[in-house]
Amino acid sequence: MGEQRVQLASDEVMQRFIINLLKDIEALEYMLEHDWFENDVVRIGAEQEMALVDKKHFRPMNVAMPALEKMKKYDWIETELAQFNLETNLTPHLFQDTCLSKLENEIKHNLDITRKVLNSLDAELILTGILPTFRKQDLSLDNLTPKPRYRALMDAINAQLTGNLYELRLRGIDEILVNHDSPMLEACNTSFQVHLQVGANEFVKMHNIAQTLAAPTMAFAANSPIVFGKRLWHESRIALFQQALDIRTTKDHMRERSPRVSFGTGWIDDSVLEIYKDDIARFRVLIAGEKEEDSIAFIKKGKVPKLRALQVHNSTVYRWNRPCYGISDTGKPHLRIENRVIAAGPTIRDEVANAAFWLGAMKGIAKNYDDIRTVISWADIRDNFEKAARFGIDSNFTWFNDQKISACDLVLKELLPLAKEGLESQNVRKDDINTYLDVIEERAKRHMNGARWQLRAYTNLRKQTGQAEALTVLTASIIENQKKEIPVHEWTMPKIEDVEPFLPVVLKVDEFMQTDLLTVREDDLIEMVAKLMEWRHIRHMPIEDDHGNFVGLITSKELLSYYATCNIQKDSLERKDVVAQDIMLQDVPTIHPDASISEAMEMLRQTHIGCIPVTQDNELIGLITESDFLSITGRLIDHGE
Repeated sequence: MGEQRVQLASDEVMQRFIINLLKDIEALEYMLEHDWFENDVVRIGAEQEMALVDKKHFRPMNVAMPALEKMKKYDWIETELAQFNLETNLTPHLFQDTCLSKLENEIKHNLDITRKVLNSLDAELILTGILPTFRKQDLSLDNLTPKPRYRALMDAINAQLTGNLYELRLRGIDEILVNHDSPMLEACNTSFQVHLQVGANEFVKMHNIAQTLAAPTMAFAANSPIVFGKRLWHESRIALFQQALDIRTTKDHMRERSPRVSFGTGWIDDSVLEIYKDDIARFRVLIAGEKEEDSIAFIKKGKVPKLRALQVHNSTVYRWNRPCYGISDTGKPHLRIENRVIAAGPTIRDEVANAAFWLGAMKGIAKNYDDIRTVISWADIRDNFEKAARFGIDSNFTWFNDQKISACDLVLKELLPLAKEGLESQNVRKDDINTYLDVIEERAKRHMNGARWQLRAYTNLRKQTGQAEALTVLTASIIENQKKEIPVHEWTMPKIEDVEPFLPVVLKVDEFMQTDLLTVREDDLIEMVAKLMEWRHIRHMPIEDDHGNFVGLITSKELLSYYATCNIQKDSLERKDVVAQDIMLQDVPTIHPDASISEAMEMLRQTHIGCIPVTQDNELIGLITESDFLSITGRLIDHGE
């Protein structure tokens, strides 16, 4: 969950914190050299993140704090960045016997309790990498969880921003290009983070294997394809998380700067210290811990330090395979690899299957390869990682010894047998092995995971209805399937009638407006305007200036009036050229994207123009027409019948 006791500190406090951070590195180095670490025990653990939504429209709902108040007797539930997220920490288990089914049962137990509490608040939880019904306005700092840690982190990141805004640029089936005024885009992401304890003496080997496995694991676990109604990467969390915290901006030189969210820059060779030292060297300290600790003094007394400063800094650098330091119940320090590439959902069974696959493959590859670097290059695993994020289960990878192979074939032919071998080597019960690896096998055979299901379902729904209702139906269907605990490869496609209709009065203009706009400039010839409207079968043509500001509107009525009253010469040189500015409507009422549909309908009734331009700071960003309202009311009538 990260160290909670932190602060945005004064220069003096920050300098003292940095001294403690450097001492922690020195203490860690001493413990590694003198074999203080627990190397003979293997444990697994996990963290389950979830989004909270209202029961009617399945939109983000800020009920984390009242829910926690009702659950204060439980120590396994905790806040996340936004008030519409929660996280549950799972008990560490020895990696053996029924550890996997125990993990699944514990998640079910915790989520059942959480659901009952949320039900009393008219809310529901959902497990998905990115909630489909998110809107940009949901990511305001007003929705930040009211804890010092989160405010300090947001302020610290904002203070280092070199540009003016954070940008999200992503292209899949659709494309998104939008900016945001804070790092709150990060709050879109929910994941299922799996921990594997490894010996300090094998950390290098195991971390390099984890990096290699990141791509195929993510490809099969992908569950985040839709952002703000756009169909993007199969695992859009990867790009969204990086860009949400990316303080860099473009420059006219080629100097390289690393983002705080990254896959890494190369293999590690010697010890975990390489990663910690690299992170301190590359990334400025953002926040300081409130509790100070002189780790060197602990070492001198023969006591194991908590390395508080190092853990605080480590919690602000987001590697997809992140090293973690802890102290076991035995009193010995230990190291873990935290796998952060697995998205939340689609079901608990799917998540534990993802964990079983990764954990087993980690051990299976370790048994068969002394050094993974001898059979695959860093460039290939880095390339595989981005392919998996973009294309998910549809990916084609470069694998061992330069083999070209599809994700499904790789899993079926090579990684599933290795995963089974790895789980068997840990004496995991056979029933558990079969239960969870069979889920992965069926996904591969049916070529279906969470991301692919969402993309197919949403595309089908968009053929039948508008964006807002399609996203609502999609989200409702995900929640219903999760409650039934049906693995995603068995899910059927959702139907519009599966969800009760919602009243347009609670919806926003930006959920129904058209954003793929055809526009002209004031000095464009009217003949050109007329042809464009004819070709595209549109009745309203917005006019904007060179900066995208809305300046006027031409409707089919103005065109008809113009051609009916003027004498159009055959030779355009014999008459004065008429341009859009000459006949356009000026001072046309506009509406803000955050306005309600009911406001838009009333404005439409009053203006009698047939459409309303949608503007923000005078910039044209959309258009809502009579046809859009007919679509809304048509769906309501269909539902009623």
